[in-house]
Amino acid sequence: MNGTAKKLVATHRATEEELFSLLTDPSEELRRYLQEEALALKRKVYGDDVYIRGLVEFTNYCKNDCYYCGIRCSNRQAQRYRLTEREILDCCREGYDLGLRTFVLQGGEDPGFSPEGIACLVSAIKEQCPGCAVTLSVGEYSREVYALWRQAGVDRYLLRHETAAPDHYRILHPQRQSLDRRLQCLQDLKDLGYQTGCGFMVGSPGQKTEHLVKDLMFLQRFEPHMVGIGPFIPQRDTPFAAYPAGTAEQTLYLLSIVRLLLPQVLLPATTALGTLHPRGRELGMLSGANVCMPNLSPKSARKKYNLYDNKLSDGAEAVESLKALQQRLESVGCRMSLCRGDHVHTNTSYNHCIKNSYQKGNGYHV
Repeated sequence: MNGTAKKLVATHRATEEELFSLLTDPSEELRRYLQEEALALKRKVYGDDVYIRGLVEFTNYCKNDCYYCGIRCSNRQAQRYRLTEREILDCCREGYDLGLRTFVLQGGEDPGFSPEGIACLVSAIKEQCPGCAVTLSVGEYSREVYALWRQAGVDRYLLRHETAAPDHYRILHPQRQSLDRRLQCLQDLKDLGYQTGCGFMVGSPGQKTEHLVKDLMFLQRFEPHMVGIGPFIPQRDTPFAAYPAGTAEQTLYLLSIVRLLLPQVLLPATTALGTLHPRGRELGMLSGANVCMPNLSPKSARKKYNLYDNKLSDGAEAVESLKALQQRLESVGCRMSLCRGDHVHTNTSYNHCIKNSYQKGNGYHV
């Protein structure tokens, strides 16, 4: 095995040149070695647990016009919706009754939800679901807004940077959107004490090996608590409709590299990976991932949150099928955990799994 791979495994650090060599035509032996080491490292840090987050996609309105996204503002084919506060609370109540202790509220940058309204919503979720963690994923806002939401009780924030290369960012976004602005938002979130997540697409239009190297170098510098990476999948009503999707193979390889660069990271096997490959979720777990986010949204809304074509929203991707998800995870030696599942360095009294009477005897780790 080459020295660069062994160095990454031993030190969890790499230079640009070393990452470039790892990403340039890797052999099957190299892929397998890093996958096995990433899996061993994940088990060392987090054991066999896979943390389950309840995903609520509460609005598909968005003021942005990202060229790859099916809910971009100029897509006139999108069937728009906004969940009411009552509907969102009902989703969280359903998940809480099933034992989930983390809820991810995801949506476009929707002017129909004011910052104050989202703060009140988060406070209501916290009151209704004691001990839960709330993650927001609603895009770019000012530091003052992020501070408001932090005070309201938001624990985590997901804001995928999509690409750390300015030239590649320009291919994916209109001129009015700025990579500098996105990176500043990520820094603000981290400074305010959020468990902060970023991430990128694999195989997106115009992506080169040097762009992926910049993404990995950014992760190494920034040290996020969470990283969400998944394959690019085209959406029929976007400018990139005819572009090929990324590959599961490259996504899995990058999952392993991210785990080895950031041993404590919370790393999802994304819905996009599960959409692209029938065993994408399981293969992700075997490559270093340790988070799944089944869908809690009302069934009437799930198909409308159409970020890319054929997006999974039922079966093991749905919260009502936790038993199916549990069985699929157990098939690759993992244990489904419904607790908060905080980053190992998070200071919280809820960092340990919460037991409750509803879960007794169902086989879930809670």
